[in-house]
Amino acid sequence: MNYMNAETPRAMNIADNPQRLNPKAITKAMDKVLASAEQVILGKNQQLRLALTCMIARGHILIEDQPGMGKTTLAHVLARVMGLEFQRVQFTSDLLPSDILGASIYDKDNGKFTFHPGPIFAQLVLADEVNRATPKCQSALLEAMEEQQITVEGNTYDLPKPFFVIATQNPLHQIGTFPLPESQLDRFLMRLTMGYPDKQAERELLSGRDRREVAVTLEAALSPQQLLAVQNQVTHVHVSDALLDYLQALLDFSRQSTEFSVGLSPRGGLALLRAAQAWALLHGRTHVLPEDVQMVLPAVAGHRLQGRGEASGQGPDSLAARLLEVPIP
Repeated sequence: MNYMNAETPRAMNIADNPQRLNPKAITKAMDKVLASAEQVILGKNQQLRLALTCMIARGHILIEDQPGMGKTTLAHVLARVMGLEFQRVQFTSDLLPSDILGASIYDKDNGKFTFHPGPIFAQLVLADEVNRATPKCQSALLEAMEEQQITVEGNTYDLPKPFFVIATQNPLHQIGTFPLPESQLDRFLMRLTMGYPDKQAERELLSGRDRREVAVTLEAALSPQQLLAVQNQVTHVHVSDALLDYLQALLDFSRQSTEFSVGLSPRGGLALLRAAQAWALLHGRTHVLPEDVQMVLPAVAGHRLQGRGEASGQGPDSLAARLLEVPIP
């Protein structure tokens, strides 16, 4: 079966023509972003590539790991290297939805209420330790993440473009956490874990400059306008019928296997397709291969699956790994 069936066009500027792909220009630009980010985030090339893939696919990222693993630093670095306006919200048990969205405050000079935007009005919003806030506060992000707008007191306000939410959360067994409901988890295109650094990266962390000092010196390697242009090209990455057969085989297995109590929804299938297109584009291709799907599948599918029986205690990565055993048609 032919998964390619696509031509590679001549090289051109990123924003020349959104209908015609220019993978060489995009790969060059993304490699520059990656090189800048790797000055601070050491030894995490795969996590950085997945994060970039998620962003050019217009997705939001959930990072789950132990404290001190670089989750917050990753969000700061991505904002700096892409030239995005950045806001951080520290989620706590006493946080209110108005602390995120903003509120109308009475102006005695004008004799009327004036809306004061909250930190959600930024191009990249870091929801730090999102599972320490109450479900009411967590749900305040839902409309913003899905519709890129918010509604306050009957008035609707558009959010900046591009718009991303990067949420971090500590493991659920820690005291004082509120698990995110399935509807909230489904808004995140990808779930990532940072993991411990390898020996070489950790030695550089211990003996080199403070990574926070390095992060401050980073310059934008991409502009928000260029990022929007790249996003517009993702949907033009070619997907063959044979590749769609493979995607459907993955979806069917997740829904019919006795190992899963909940399979992948149609939105989960669309998320997997879009992430695979973005991964292919990031690596200079105008067509999607089965390997592209397999590379993004654990990050896209893991948090959308629920195990059944003996698999009920398995983590997201283990559940997603079962899908990788589905043969390519």
